[in-house]
Amino acid sequence: YVEAAALGCRFTTAYRAVLQQGRLEAGETVAVFGCGGLGLSCIMLAKSKGASMIVAVDVNEAALAKAREVGATHVVMAKGKDDAAVREEVLTLTNMEGADLTLDAAGFPSTCENALHCARRAGRMVQVGLPIGSRDPIIPMGLVAGKELEIIGSHGFAADELPHLLQMVKERNLDPMKLVTKLVSLAEGVKTLQEMDRQSPTGMNVITEFGNVRTANAIFENLEAKL
Repeated sequence: YVEAAALGCRFTTAYRAVLQQGRLEAGETVAVFGCGGLGLSCIMLAKSKGASMIVAVDVNEAALAKAREVGATHVVMAKGKDDAAVREEVLTLTNMEGADLTLDAAGFPSTCENALHCARRAGRMVQVGLPIGSRDPIIPMGLVAGKELEIIGSHGFAADELPHLLQMVKERNLDPMKLVTKLVSLAEGVKTLQEMDRQSPTGMNVITEFGNVRTANAIFENLEAKL
């Protein structure tokens, strides 16, 4: 049950972004910007495909530690650094070439821009994180043309690919349980949702106990009253 729950939209969305839209091949290099549940899933899928290098970028130490745990070969702490410094660090790790495939799994203007700047010549940048923030990212079309970059959007999941995803799990090429960090009750799950306005949990919380429905309903009603 827990393993099936962990295969929710994070993994299916990441599957499309990395394997279908991103067309990742074994031996290629990858940079993932944003290590929430979606970004961590992208890292796991890149590892399962045989990426030679997986660079994870985030502002949270716990998220980067989890990224290493699930398959990142290198991590870049972006907190306290400007975009130029983050790009320089990623480029240095890739011998100043950039990655074959970069993914914005966060949706912030800066993560989108950094992902584009860190793609190698003729590389592919996939926008999978839904846009967040009050401004649109700045896309340097001169850079896109000069380096012959591909910018690819990715959204959702093609249902006919589900058997292949399940086969990957069955063959242990992909272990969604690695993303589960905490099992919670229904009431605790509601509180976790409320707290996500301030900070997202590392990895994934899965609700496994549904006994105290009355308490959960009371919390939901309190939340709705505040909205």
